[in-house]
Amino acid sequence: MPHPTTNDYLDEYEGELDEIVAACDGDPRSTLRALMLVNEQLEHILNCLNAERVKHASRHRRQTLH
Repeated sequence: MPHPTTNDYLDEYEGELDEIVAACDGDPRSTLRALMLVNEQLEHILNCLNAERVKHASRHRRQTLH
């Protein structure tokens, strides 16, 4: 099975983008708003995960110092 190429990924993104635009009734502003909201949610999740990672690393460092 051949590895996906950059063009394969771009084609997939084009299809997904078409679906998002269609879900927003073809309105570019609604599409951008939806994508921005999803991006904001993903940033929040990443921030929470990073905070947990830092907390875990800090705990681990304290345990290894004793």
